[in-house]
Amino acid sequence: QVHLVESGGGLVQAGGSLRLSCAASGSAFSINTMGWYRQAPGKERELVATITSSGRIDYADSVKGRFTISRDSARNTVDLRMNSLKPEDTAVYYCKARFVITSWRLEDYWGQGTQVTVSS
Repeated sequence: QVHLVESGGGLVQAGGSLRLSCAASGSAFSINTMGWYRQAPGKERELVATITSSGRIDYADSVKGRFTISRDSARNTVDLRMNSLKPEDTAVYYCKARFVITSWRLEDYWGQGTQVTVSS
């Protein structure tokens, strides 16, 4: 069974920084895309950043210039470095990995989430 485990969340003051990490395990298949999503209370889950196996990166406009996503494909890990944090960044952050099962079949798996709270 595939497991994605996030770590690094916590409480930080506005303007501070946090680094989130995610490790995927339990699958023999390769990962196409890894990314971070977040969900605030009462809000829909939204994309934060994604990175493909070839290194293409996409960021939400709200985090561009502040967050940096990176991955180690050999270890199936993805990190999110968050700088200049704002209270509106407060949310549960989820890691997602898209596995390549066949040339036409992809499967997405999610971690359980890690809480990030940014105080004013």
